[in-house]
Amino acid sequence: MSNVLKDLKPNDVFKYFEEITRIPRGSGNEKGISDYLVAFAKEHNLEVIQDEALNVIIKKPGTSGYENAPTVILQGHMDMVNEKNQGTEHDFDKDPLKLRIEGDMIYATGTTLGADNGIAIAYAMALLASKDIAHPPVEVLVTTDEETGMSGAMALNPEHLNGRMLINIDSEEEGKLLVSCAGGVRTTSALGINWESSKQNETYAVIRIRGLKGGHSGMEIHKGRGNANKLMGRVLHDVLSTIDFQLVSLNGGAKNNAIPREADAVIALDNTKIEAVKAKVEEWNKVFKNEFKVSDADVKVQIEALNSKFEKIFSKDTTKKAVELLFVYPSGIQTMSMEIKDLVQSSTNLGVVTTFENEVHYDSATRSSVKSLKYDAVDQTKVIAEAMGAKFSTQSDYPDWQYNAESKLRKIFEKVYKDINGIDPEIVAIHAGVECGLFKEKFGEIDMISFGPNLYDVHTPEEHMSISSTQRMWDYLVEVLKEMK
Repeated sequence: MSNVLKDLKPNDVFKYFEEITRIPRGSGNEKGISDYLVAFAKEHNLEVIQDEALNVIIKKPGTSGYENAPTVILQGHMDMVNEKNQGTEHDFDKDPLKLRIEGDMIYATGTTLGADNGIAIAYAMALLASKDIAHPPVEVLVTTDEETGMSGAMALNPEHLNGRMLINIDSEEEGKLLVSCAGGVRTTSALGINWESSKQNETYAVIRIRGLKGGHSGMEIHKGRGNANKLMGRVLHDVLSTIDFQLVSLNGGAKNNAIPREADAVIALDNTKIEAVKAKVEEWNKVFKNEFKVSDADVKVQIEALNSKFEKIFSKDTTKKAVELLFVYPSGIQTMSMEIKDLVQSSTNLGVVTTFENEVHYDSATRSSVKSLKYDAVDQTKVIAEAMGAKFSTQSDYPDWQYNAESKLRKIFEKVYKDINGIDPEIVAIHAGVECGLFKEKFGEIDMISFGPNLYDVHTPEEHMSISSTQRMWDYLVEVLKEMK
């Protein structure tokens, strides 16, 4: 098996990172990577705990002179977002990622890279395997299911860990120290489908939205990128206002924490009306080209006539409700922070729309750094969904992480960064969710910070990681640990 990263430094970090990319580890499929980490710990004669949620904790004593230093927890998550380009042949359940290097960047060809959060695992493994890095007692915590609900962190037993200082390695911008994040909750609106038999004189077509950039629904919600589900709602609502059609299926997006890049609607209509729909679609193609010429220049709306025959279609009433719910469903920025410049305070992301046998599901992620506003956004969505006759439910509710002005850990990170670079790091809060909010609830008094190397376009097939930044942030972590006597 080829070793694409074998000549990169630090060698151990990139060696373990490449090993990780060979193990399928999408959310919900973490058994392989969890067992791999357990085997690694046993190979290095380290204490290891694997819990029922497949979280892994690996413990290493402090080095000489650091035996009695306070224990520090290094934390990341083992799951990744599985996204691939249309036409890419890749089975995320069994295929290794195909790595390539372009200049200073590492990519996975046609798929997400999984640097979010594979780099945290690689850093931790390199430290655990090292024999010459000075460090205090270390507890490495690698959680499951961070990307789709944080159920691993929710299931964690805090009695398995002694440390009360935690370094989360799940940030994506070098030089920025994360000290606060939004809380979030996932919601589902399930609209029942009344089916009816298709008609003799019907023709079928699929309307497709393609070419959007997508991105992380927390980190990139402020960039104004198009949401394929919401754009489809605009197209279908307009078409239905003048041209009678019925839905066969409605599907868009892959993960509710990723801004959807693609959406498809299969429609049934009288064969005399197909040209009128094509004209409408072309109008919307021009509209979106203009609206998103900066953020999503490659956006396109297409329609293709289908030779297929479908036995059943949505009733007219279900079609109307499905289209209207898609059209009015909340998505995007809700409020901006009045305290922190340019920080999104509250948002929703209609990430996934799926047609099942008897229901259409609208799956959304709501985030806010203010608990009351998080639930306000959820309640608004609930009212809209139920007004359309949909059943509404919530899942994976996780808390925000508030800024700690007295953090000793932050002061160490600030000092070491300035010693290395001659300038102060930037202290930031983000709109995305990290697991620190849950750890605060579980552990009570715990001092936390989050950092990481430069990652770009995470949760998309264009995800890439800077090689030089990965080395600098590794050197930074090593120096921070040396400082923690």
